[in-house]
Amino acid sequence: MDNKGFTEIQTSIETPNDSSVAEKPLKSNRFSSNRVDINILKSKLQETESRELKKNISILSILILILVVLGIYLSL
Repeated sequence: MDNKGFTEIQTSIETPNDSSVAEKPLKSNRFSSNRVDINILKSKLQETESRELKKNISILSILILILVVLGIYLSL
C-alpha cells in the first residue's frame, strides 16, 4: 500500500530557546483601575431605549395612517 501525502515524516520538533521573551507581559503597568459609574451607564441605556421607542412608535403610527387612508380610498 502506497503512502500518499507527505513525502517525509518528521519525528523531531525543534523549539526556540527564547523562552525569556514569552515570559514577559506586553504591558507591565496594568494596575490602574478605572471605575465605571453604573448610574451613567443606566442613563445612557435609557436614552438609547427612549430614542428607539420614539422611532418605533412613529413608524407604527405612519403605517396605521397609511392603512386608514388606503382603507378609506378603497371603500369609496
